[in-house]
Amino acid sequence: MSHTPPMTGTFVAMTTPFEDDPDRIDHEQLAADARRLEAAGVDGLVPAGSTGESATLTHDEHVDVVDTVVDAVDVPVIAGAGSNSTHEAVSLSRRVADAGADALLLISPYYNKPEPAGMERHYRRIADAVDLPQIVYNVPSRTGRSIDVDTTVALAEHENIVGYKAASGDVGLISEVIERTRDEEFAVLSGDDGMTLPLLAIGATGVISVAANVVPERTAALVDDALDGEYALARERHHALGPLFRALFDETNPIPVKEAMDVWGYGPAELRDPLSRATPETRATLEALHDDVEGER
Repeated sequence: MSHTPPMTGTFVAMTTPFEDDPDRIDHEQLAADARRLEAAGVDGLVPAGSTGESATLTHDEHVDVVDTVVDAVDVPVIAGAGSNSTHEAVSLSRRVADAGADALLLISPYYNKPEPAGMERHYRRIADAVDLPQIVYNVPSRTGRSIDVDTTVALAEHENIVGYKAASGDVGLISEVIERTRDEEFAVLSGDDGMTLPLLAIGATGVISVAANVVPERTAALVDDALDGEYALARERHHALGPLFRALFDETNPIPVKEAMDVWGYGPAELRDPLSRATPETRATLEALHDDVEGER
């Protein structure tokens, strides 16, 4: 079904489950994950992004993942569809749109590190070519270059560019983006669970969350409390989940969250090469956190 995502609330950066042979995606488990998260009350799902190991999916697999999630749920589906090749990003965006995605999450070009003019042209070409709501994704730790504020503000004027996933860790930069786009229909979403509450306090509208794969209700409650102005409650939730937020990034994402999915009984920890399984130390930390987090219910 078709939606216009509100870009407010808790959106889950979904993992992609693999079978014992990680060359094969477990679509049955993927659909079950999507239905579980929808039932937990999240506001939307984000398959085939960084957490979904998009870097090692073929384009056909990428589209199949989006198709499976779209078919499984009624909440908005925001599909990862970025590339460091503009031509490739346009092609993949069109394909996931045809698969039923409600919106696109577009990582900035990585490795080739475009200058601001090239960065803006990249996003405008996708927005002109594909008539879906689109989220600009700034994660310089993966791409090697941050999207500067002027570029983001210019892109916010495009009718199809409706949001910004903030994963730079630079609160000053993110605050300026929020400040300078307040007159646009433009949402800023935290891309880092540990930064969600601080960013909501300065005007962000939600999160694209890794932690929500394993604690969706609690993540959504934190966001909802903050959006309702209940900051004392939101702070309590933030601090209670802080150790889990940190543990999920002790190793390269999605290594820890895949391990956490296994610990919580939600799916296999299999990853595709070149990613490796979590260390025994990370596993032990997650097992202890599972007991603590679930014991607080």
